[in-house]
Amino acid sequence: MIKFILNNETIATDLPPGTTLLDFVRYHRDLKGTKIGCREGDCGACTMLVGTMTNDEIVYRSVTSCITPIGNVYGKHAVTVEGINMNDLSPVQQALVDESGTQCGFCTPGFVISLTGCCLNKGVLDESKIIEAIDGNICRCTGYKSIERAATRIIDLLSSRDNSKPLNWLVSNKFIPDYFEGVEQRLKEFQHDGPNDGEVVVGGGTDLYVQKHHETEASNIHFVNRNNSWGNIVVNGSRCTIGSTCTASDLMQSDVLLSFFPQLKNHLKLVSSTPIRNIGTVAGNFVNASPIGDLTAFFLALNCELTLVNRQGEQRSILLRDFYEGYKKLNKSDEENVSHIAFDLPDENSYFNFEKVSKRTYLDIASVNTAVLLRCQKNVIESAHLSAGGVAPIPLYLKNASSFLVGKKIGDAWMEELKAIIQSEISPISDVRGSEKYKRLLLNNLVFAHFVELFPDVFKKEVFA
Repeated sequence: MIKFILNNETIATDLPPGTTLLDFVRYHRDLKGTKIGCREGDCGACTMLVGTMTNDEIVYRSVTSCITPIGNVYGKHAVTVEGINMNDLSPVQQALVDESGTQCGFCTPGFVISLTGCCLNKGVLDESKIIEAIDGNICRCTGYKSIERAATRIIDLLSSRDNSKPLNWLVSNKFIPDYFEGVEQRLKEFQHDGPNDGEVVVGGGTDLYVQKHHETEASNIHFVNRNNSWGNIVVNGSRCTIGSTCTASDLMQSDVLLSFFPQLKNHLKLVSSTPIRNIGTVAGNFVNASPIGDLTAFFLALNCELTLVNRQGEQRSILLRDFYEGYKKLNKSDEENVSHIAFDLPDENSYFNFEKVSKRTYLDIASVNTAVLLRCQKNVIESAHLSAGGVAPIPLYLKNASSFLVGKKIGDAWMEELKAIIQSEISPISDVRGSEKYKRLLLNNLVFAHFVELFPDVFKKEVFA
């Protein structure tokens, strides 16, 4: 039995837990404001809000309901556009009307939900943040400038908002209905019970529901997100441990990670869209084993270590770079799951960077991606870890190139030799994302971009040499 709150109604359903949230609200609750578009999480027509109890308070995030199983909203608050409707239009809805931000109206509920969810976030909001909130919503006929103007108007309306308790302020100012104020207590009273021992392991479902939608819906699922201990980010000395069910958004919103990786938000903005980052798990990106997985390339350069646990509780550790044995072939048994990811945090002598090129800058999979972590002492590289995606059948740790960099002095003339070593390690193929020749050239340029970004005073000179 799956239990959760849908808008203001407590739900208890014995439908298969793999049923998508989109299908549940449309076909079982007749809430047709949530639209069916791509069914792949790309267009945002199906966007809903999901509120989760976190540290004794409820946190709302936008999700693509077309690839979210109802089993993943167990004990949570799911909100459709009908759930924020009141007798009069909310300020978010009115802003879209006033700025002519809707035409056919098909995508409008998704935009309304995303913008309302942004208003529910704690902290000071500015124009860039509220525009980012709709980065997963596609409009096919209106034009984005009118929608952006509506978003800017909303920022002005929020100027007097209590940023420490936004929910209460939003209720008082008719952004959301007053039943929202009672949801937190209702969620605290939920009993999180019921079976969760299925054979098919699902994290965020962002790839599984795209590749095997109907098959997954009918499967006996084990939802790893229900293991609360796998969703934490913990720092112990210089070692960081990330629970496998942490999402890209969890990483972006972690103050401790941001303190060690100042460019983390900019790097992770290149990964999909806000609703996908809100549900896609880090370990899911690893286990999917896509040769172009963005988070995989990111963590390969951190030389991270995975903890695998089977159903008997037995654990073993393996480096991420040893996890991939061939295309979609993992050093993992069917009974093992990734529980944690651990790596050494960068220190004052460390330099990290991530680069990605795709046909679109945002909301697109990579043609080639790459990351690097260097530790230097007096301009000499003491350790190096370099990764690349899109240039081999597996997410690639560039072992020979990494070894070559050790002992090299920043500024010496070794860049061309490094590129030659990289070319000997990769084996790209021509496909819809680019030819083999293009990918080889692209990786060379992105590796050079690492050093331009990290050591601009030295390497920018080479561009004009």
